[in-house]
Amino acid sequence: MNFKFSGLYGCIVIAFLLLQSLTSCAQPAEKNNGLKWYTNLDEAQILSNTSKKPIFGFFTGSDWCGWCKKLQAEVFAKPEFVAWAKKNVILLELDYPRAKEQSPEIKQQNASLQQTFQVRGYPTCWLFYVKDNAETKQKSIEAMGSGGYPQGATPGKEEVKFLEDMNKIMADYRAKNPQAAAPAAPKKISKKKKN
Repeated sequence: MNFKFSGLYGCIVIAFLLLQSLTSCAQPAEKNNGLKWYTNLDEAQILSNTSKKPIFGFFTGSDWCGWCKKLQAEVFAKPEFVAWAKKNVILLELDYPRAKEQSPEIKQQNASLQQTFQVRGYPTCWLFYVKDNAETKQKSIEAMGSGGYPQGATPGKEEVKFLEDMNKIMADYRAKNPQAAAPAAPKKISKKKKN
């Protein structure tokens, strides 16, 4: 079908479509499920180092990758993943869009991480730690392992297989690296008893 817009009506339709595309490209860092997805490695690193939680790097093509959208809907949106992520990792979205604008700094950061992890397909999820080397003034990455869309999962239970895979990566890493601390437990606030 071909549509032809002319005059004032055409301008209004085009303006509306442009406005829609601009607002749909703006992705909030905190989605409605309460998860905070960082896009800046430095911010994620600070939280990772403080909490002793690894970074969960999600390599995605947000505006073109069908499997990425499927992973988000069938795994990341599930309550089991939300609870697991809040307890175990710092979330970092590394996006490689085709139409969405990004700052030059984010593009450079994401290209560098894509090369470092040799990511060739999407979605790819890496668990890793980042350390600063005081002598060289560079970052070093300690990779734990990676995964993607949970192949072979029971339909409707993709989050179960995905979390099993991620937990295995974390357990294997900690078994090989006993000095790696488990995530810091949240501090409990004690309530005073009423007399």
